[in-house]
Amino acid sequence: LQEKYRDQWGGLSPEKAVRMLLWLYGELGEAADVIKKEGSSKIMTDPEIRNHFVEELCDAVMYFNDVMLCFDITPEEFEKVYREKFNRNMNRW
Repeated sequence: LQEKYRDQWGGLSPEKAVRMLLWLYGELGEAADVIKKEGSSKIMTDPEIRNHFVEELCDAVMYFNDVMLCFDITPEEFEKVYREKFNRNMNRW
């Protein structure tokens, strides 16, 4: 999407990451609102509500990905650091 709309959106750069994080927080808030308004049981049993919840999570992941793109973080770099952090957490307690 960023490449398709580069002329309209202006591309990605480290300076734009803060804006992307703010949008990410907003989308996570919308996902939380679904839980708050509908309840977790409806997310598990009502296909329409579940789809709405998953869609909000997808929006958040898209902005998260944009933040990574702003800083040229590759999937391989992210995976490496994620695994290191996971292993530290597994031995923490």
